[in-house]
Amino acid sequence: MNLEPYVEFAKKAFSREATYRIEVLMEIGSLVLRVYILRALWTALYAQNAAPTNLPLHSMITYATIAMLMSLILEVDGTRLIREKIREGTIATDLMKPISVPLYFFSDGFGQTLLHALLVIPSLLCALLLVHIDVAPPATFAAFLLAFVIGYGVNFFLNFLMNCIAFWTLETFAAQLIVRWVSDLLSGQVIPLTLFPGILGRIVFALPFAAIYSTPLLIYVGVIPPDQWAASILAQLLWLVLFAALSSLVWRAASNRVIVQGG
Repeated sequence: MNLEPYVEFAKKAFSREATYRIEVLMEIGSLVLRVYILRALWTALYAQNAAPTNLPLHSMITYATIAMLMSLILEVDGTRLIREKIREGTIATDLMKPISVPLYFFSDGFGQTLLHALLVIPSLLCALLLVHIDVAPPATFAAFLLAFVIGYGVNFFLNFLMNCIAFWTLETFAAQLIVRWVSDLLSGQVIPLTLFPGILGRIVFALPFAAIYSTPLLIYVGVIPPDQWAASILAQLLWLVLFAALSSLVWRAASNRVIVQGG
């Protein structure tokens, strides 16, 4: 497969996102403000309550800050182009082109993600003015990065599935909003899943949302020890394979629907 066209798609998406410089600066400012608010919130909560096991205040602040930095990348919906093209009616033209349309959407989303990944550096430097972040050992950081990459894949396919609903409904905003709210709560982005008690905690850890934020974050702060890294990352990979297979099936059904209806 010739990857050159997809590299160009990614470059164009990167340039498109970089055009809005004021929006980029506002994203950095918004993240720093949220880090400050979360630090104040968790400091107040820990002052009034006993610290959870294996998660003292400095680890909680590190967790919240890293989660905010991860959100710069994971909150980019790189597949929203699907529903836009469906509404415009240009998806039929794309299906006739000699390219893999799903890979085109991935390339476009990856280009957007690259810009937001670069924003992590200035955002981290600004955040360090407000909070202290624990530095993970090299092996732990490597495991965190691996888990984060897999989580990015799970998140991509989840967004892909949500946007493919537009082939049948034309609009996906309500469904995506519900999924985003559920994901924010149950992925560990806002609240560590270790704080969920008893059977509820076991349920949320078994859901696919945990593979996006919770697993890499808990590896970073040391809640998931090295002897459990392999099992945790394997669980992520299983969700990745499942969502990738489901995305393939849904895409085939969706593209066949366009062909049958004549584009």
